[in-house]
Amino acid sequence: MQALVMTPGHPGSARLAEVAEPDLVEGSMLVEMVAVGVCGTDVEILRGDYGEAPAGEAELVLGHESLGRVLSVPPASDLRAGDLVVAMVRHPDPLPCVNCAIGEWDMCRNGEYTEHGIKRRHGFFRERYRLEPERAVRIEPSLGLCGVLLEPASVVAKAWEHILRIGGRARFVPQRALITGAGPIGLLSALLGVQHGLTVHVLDRATAGPKPTLVRALGATYHSDPTMLAGLENTFEIVVECTGVPQLVLDAATWSGPDGVVCLTGVSTGGRTIPVDIGGLGRAIVLENNVIFGSVNANRRHYEQAATALARADRGWLEQLITRRAPLTRWVEALGRGEDDVKAVILGPGAGDLT
Repeated sequence: MQALVMTPGHPGSARLAEVAEPDLVEGSMLVEMVAVGVCGTDVEILRGDYGEAPAGEAELVLGHESLGRVLSVPPASDLRAGDLVVAMVRHPDPLPCVNCAIGEWDMCRNGEYTEHGIKRRHGFFRERYRLEPERAVRIEPSLGLCGVLLEPASVVAKAWEHILRIGGRARFVPQRALITGAGPIGLLSALLGVQHGLTVHVLDRATAGPKPTLVRALGATYHSDPTMLAGLENTFEIVVECTGVPQLVLDAATWSGPDGVVCLTGVSTGGRTIPVDIGGLGRAIVLENNVIFGSVNANRRHYEQAATALARADRGWLEQLITRRAPLTRWVEALGRGEDDVKAVILGPGAGDLT
């Protein structure tokens, strides 16, 4: 069967290759690839920034944002052949640490976890793969191809869960949220903010294309320039920073109001220095009881929360997030992001009429 593989740490080594059928050691459930989303993590791995092949192997099968169709599954499982499923990306470390031991592997303490398509575990850019049934989440058939959004939505669901838990250190009745960035994570963050009943504002540099339209379709307010937020500073109880752009990371820390919570979900590349009045920033954070924290990955609870959120969302709105589709044989096309792209997906043999 075909798979997209590369030698981690070697830019330009990605290729479509013939690989062996998945071994039973990977799991008792056989799944056919329907679609796999492409995100910034994949681009960074292809660039050679990071990524680790499984022990004893030179190449890594890429892809972590999966949507698959069950081909066969043990009779004792609640899943059935034909079900649409999404695989959880991270596996707990084998020791395990105190968090992995209780199913909170997204908060692993020792870094010995593995991740499909990223760290020491093959991913889902392959025609067929195996999982243990407990490592998969069933998707409502009505979601169709939009089920491929579940993995990024799970990251967002975790961020919102932690935001509300942190805010709950005192009476926390948030009214207004600011989302910086209108990529997939930003738009899904806005979706969950609206579902939580908040007045949502989204800041992104795009002035045309689908992003402003998608934000407004949620009933949220779109801003294409930070100056458009004039008068709203210090009024947001929640700020979710989804870009990793250094200036926006800094600005996010100053846009929240008293007792505000700022969640950083975008990963910065580093290497850029910005003059900062650390004393003044620290003073404001302390005197206003603000919290700034980072969030990444997700555990089963967050995948299930995300599945509920996507099922509640308008299917037509979700479909508009998928702006580029390419078959596995033309995987390079999915990497050619244009200004109007939100989410690119690579389609597998199980996509069928879901496209």
